[in-house]
Amino acid sequence: MATGKNGETAINMPETKASVKGTAPLLNSSKAVSTVEHPNRGVKKGFAIGDFVLRLCALGAALGATVAMGNADQVLPFFTQFLQFEAQYDDFDTFRFFVMAMGMVSGYLFISLPFSIICIIRPFATKPRLFLVIFDSMMAALTIAAGSASASMVYLAHNGNDDVNWLPFCQQFGDFCQSASGAVIGSLLAAALLLVIIILSAFALKRN
Repeated sequence: MATGKNGETAINMPETKASVKGTAPLLNSSKAVSTVEHPNRGVKKGFAIGDFVLRLCALGAALGATVAMGNADQVLPFFTQFLQFEAQYDDFDTFRFFVMAMGMVSGYLFISLPFSIICIIRPFATKPRLFLVIFDSMMAALTIAAGSASASMVYLAHNGNDDVNWLPFCQQFGDFCQSASGAVIGSLLAAALLLVIIILSAFALKRN
């Protein structure tokens, strides 16, 4: 009890255990709410990790296809005074397009790795994942176009076309055709991996 200057008397009431108990759960509840994780955080993080691993595999397939086609070159051991029998990838416009397209896809996949890491660190970030979905779709279309066009050329090189009198030449240039065929297989594998990545990203964006 205390008396002021105006003669007013103030009574100091000690805090009871009930009041203390009443305030304690508020502090504890706020801490509990702040430490509760979102139930889908683990799922989204799993999607992001899978995206990163598949992106690395697609990068390896696309880069391998680019190198294999770029090194497709064979010179036959026999030649004449005026002719030398040689096959290179740049002798075919389709194969040149293939090398340029797969080079672009390889460069994009390398640049996209940091964005994929951001999605792992921040599983609920939608902007980087949406960016990846858009450009993954574009690169998948480019990869499929390059791979399918080159596959038709490899088929003609192996089998020819009797209707237009195109003779197969893979019997003579076996190493060249083997390199080109391996490059086409690598590009189709990269395209399949990109499609799986797009599906994973779509599921990650859909889940709340």
